[in-house]
Amino acid sequence: MPWSWRYEGTDGRAVAGPAEQFGSQADAESWIGQTWRELATAGVTSVVLVEDDRVEYKMSLLPSAE
Repeated sequence: MPWSWRYEGTDGRAVAGPAEQFGSQADAESWIGQTWRELATAGVTSVVLVEDDRVEYKMSLLPSAE
């Protein structure tokens, strides 16, 4: 089952992003760890990890408030 990322903007709506597919959750997480800065610069504020059609989790790309 392929893993992929969905990309969302500030309003929670889908935004365009790379259509990558990964063979494992670990591969998908490694990739997002390397590319999240570029995605954030392009206007992506959160990503959703999906296995086929099942949502694994959602993660913000915004800096945490301190």
